[in-house]
Amino acid sequence: MMIDIYPWLEKTAKRYEFDEVRIADATLSNETQQHLRDFLDKGYHGEMAWLEQTIERRLSPEHMWQNAKTAIIFAKNYGPDHNPMDNISRSEHGNISVYARSKDYHGVMKGRLKQIASQFMSKFEGEVKVFVDTAPIMEKPLAVKSGIGWQGKHTNLVSQKFGSWLFLGIILTDAELVTQNASEDHCGSCQKCLDICPTNAFPAPYKLDARRCISYLTIEFDGIIETEYRKPIGNRIFGCDDCLAICPWNKFAQTASDTRMQIGEKPGLLRLSMLLSLTDSGFREFFSGTPVRRAGYKKFMRNCLIAAGNSSDRSLIPIIIRYLDDDVIAVKIMAIWALRQLCTNEQFQHLKSQYKDTQPELVAEWGAAI
Repeated sequence: MMIDIYPWLEKTAKRYEFDEVRIADATLSNETQQHLRDFLDKGYHGEMAWLEQTIERRLSPEHMWQNAKTAIIFAKNYGPDHNPMDNISRSEHGNISVYARSKDYHGVMKGRLKQIASQFMSKFEGEVKVFVDTAPIMEKPLAVKSGIGWQGKHTNLVSQKFGSWLFLGIILTDAELVTQNASEDHCGSCQKCLDICPTNAFPAPYKLDARRCISYLTIEFDGIIETEYRKPIGNRIFGCDDCLAICPWNKFAQTASDTRMQIGEKPGLLRLSMLLSLTDSGFREFFSGTPVRRAGYKKFMRNCLIAAGNSSDRSLIPIIIRYLDDDVIAVKIMAIWALRQLCTNEQFQHLKSQYKDTQPELVAEWGAAI
């Protein structure tokens, strides 16, 4: 027999400061599964090898836990108090994606979901498992199926109530619960999210080539960022919000109000001169508790050097020069590139004569930069 727990669930979710909760059965359509296969077959996942390694479990929740019958999807609003697009012109600063400017949502949300799950088990029959973006579950299709929102042409979730700014968490249960209806797609003919992308990461509506996505390049990708992406990256040093921020449905978005998600006074815009002066330990201390630490010090400095090269701020040159001695080739190459953008030809040629690099990638960068 189906159990209708929604009145209790809605009240409980609100008490734990979730902004939306819906219920769907724990299955995904053949069409959704095929979309994932196509994404991987085309290599759009880049270096995110875990997507390929976990594909069988990822295709549908019951593949990961065979007893799963129902998914309870929780959504947490993280809407900013300003238009993130305004930050892009502040080239002397590094711009951090909105989601990473507060406490890491994984830990905060998972702690709350575990408490809800415990209460669920004591009140209703059924086993549960809790997930917050840390297991091979396709959260967005489940959120669509439950009615929280729809996947826009940028492949991200869009809500009529909260626009583009929602974190998702899931409780799977072997209990059979009354479910809600799926959301309809309300994108219509709009394709602002596709047109705004600085690196043309969308080969078609509803399809993302992550290898071209600035969020992927600055967070997931460990290597040398190709020249064609460096200028378009601008001052984005951790993630990118362009396709989210431009969505017209954000007119209904609300500013996040959960004070327990906030962390100090650290803004999304930070001076590049300060960031490039951070040591490894200073980086870890400054970004403690935030998702930014996930990038690691070297990758983050690589990103900051690209932003420095796009800043037109010649006062950064002495700081950038220090990175010509870095032991990570991706960092050193970005320092060379940044210096070429900021130095005069005479200055750059002088630096090149001082650094007799023999590694092919470095030789090519010094040469390509002239």
